[in-house]
Amino acid sequence: MDYIVIRDAEVKDAEGKGYVHYKSWQETYTGLMNQEYLDKMNVEKCVNIAKKYLENILIAEVDGKIIGYSCYSQCRETNYESYGEIIAIYVLKEYHKKGIGKMLMDACIKKLSKYKGIVLWVLDSNKNAINFYKKYGFSFDGGKKEEILITPITELRMIKNL
Repeated sequence: MDYIVIRDAEVKDAEGKGYVHYKSWQETYTGLMNQEYLDKMNVEKCVNIAKKYLENILIAEVDGKIIGYSCYSQCRETNYESYGEIIAIYVLKEYHKKGIGKMLMDACIKKLSKYKGIVLWVLDSNKNAINFYKKYGFSFDGGKKEEILITPITELRMIKNL
């Protein structure tokens, strides 16, 4: 691995970002959520999402290849308007343990530094992500929500004050 670049997403990144979205969900959530839901995902759907939503996306690139991304914004919850939110951080499995998730997290925190703190939601069974966020000083605040992705999943809110 030669050169890692973290940068704002551009229109030309939709294909690569969409692929990472698709592939990282398969790698991350197999065994953690309904397999039928994951099987219904495809690269084309993820690329179409990437084409529609390029704002507040950071791209991780190695040697010109998109291998990860993150998404951030002002917190979408009404009682947390003074907080930023990290909506997603995904890195292809073959690039795990190389500091790329850390680089994306650091870049998100920098982009959100004007806020009082940062909120994120994590799948309750995703122990790797929970441990990663805890290393950054995020902790559970009791927030919990269920979504139905064919079967219910539970997400837990974590917060880091800045």
